[in-house]
Amino acid sequence: MTTPDMIGWGASAILIATLARQGWHQWKDPDPRGVSHWLFLGQISASVGFIAYSWLLHNMVFIVTNSLILVTAVVGQLVFLRARRKSKRAGR
Repeated sequence: MTTPDMIGWGASAILIATLARQGWHQWKDPDPRGVSHWLFLGQISASVGFIAYSWLLHNMVFIVTNSLILVTAVVGQLVFLRARRKSKRAGR
């Protein structure tokens, strides 16, 4: 297995593990306020890995796509943190 493939499979493993954990969390607590920040941290980590993998393969489609996914994960994390702060202020 080449180094680019190892990066791609590693990023895939992070993403799948993160999504599986989040799915389990949401299964146990369907309240949307129960979203874990680990979902976004895992997505950010996987996206960085996929961008590196795509860059090593010189695949602009996946570089752009995964960059956009990274942006959505960062925005999601910021929204989550903002909602958590508001919730703490409200005493929930």
